[in-house]
Amino acid sequence: MAFFKDTADDIRAAKARDPAAGNGLEVLLCYPGVWAQMFHRPAHWLYRRKCKLLARMISQFARFFTGIEIHPGAVIGKRCFIDHGMAVVIGETAEVGDDVTIFQGVTLGGTGKDVGKRHPTIGNRVIVSSGAKILGPFRVGDDSKIGAGSVVLEEVPANCTVVGIPGKIVRKNIHKAEDMDQIDLPDPITAELDSMRRRIMLLETRIKEMERRERAGDEPEPGRSAGAPSETGERKKAAIETEQGD
Repeated sequence: MAFFKDTADDIRAAKARDPAAGNGLEVLLCYPGVWAQMFHRPAHWLYRRKCKLLARMISQFARFFTGIEIHPGAVIGKRCFIDHGMAVVIGETAEVGDDVTIFQGVTLGGTGKDVGKRHPTIGNRVIVSSGAKILGPFRVGDDSKIGAGSVVLEEVPANCTVVGIPGKIVRKNIHKAEDMDQIDLPDPITAELDSMRRRIMLLETRIKEMERRERAGDEPEPGRSAGAPSETGERKKAAIETEQGD
């Protein structure tokens, strides 16, 4: 009974988060993310009971059928919505929380040949946008967003937005990620370029001020003709002659 209840929850989650979804029957028949999780549940059950070969065969059939590869060892929470799903890869020790949304091309992968926990843990209500790669045994906190195409290599606190390669936190303490907004995300490269532009403008202003003061120091002193040497110039000349004499 739990299998059918979880599948019904997946269908409701798809209808709630995808405006293109029609009725429940359409979601059941046409959404590969729902089918991928339907295959994953018995595969995960078998994997936990050491029937790993059969579990892997089921997961590989699901990959062929849906384009989504979920290792039977991965833990998938309730109401996970895998939208479109093509080329999604979820590794063996990955853990996905409840109400998570995953778009096409996402990888929850490991690094190196470490044994044990080597894949990420995704918190509740996280949105992982198209093409994002989350690599390593760390946690992405609840209600966070991972921008499209980002490569995340370190832990992400809760309520944060991460974008870029490598992923950088560009927004903290955001509202809940359930709004599904994937467009209104800060661009860290643009922000860095703006900072550099402001710094360059400040340096140019300082250089101009130094040049102005230098030119002001070369102007004739009051009561002295333009061709006559200034007192400052005479002191500089005397100092140079003294150094040469030494």
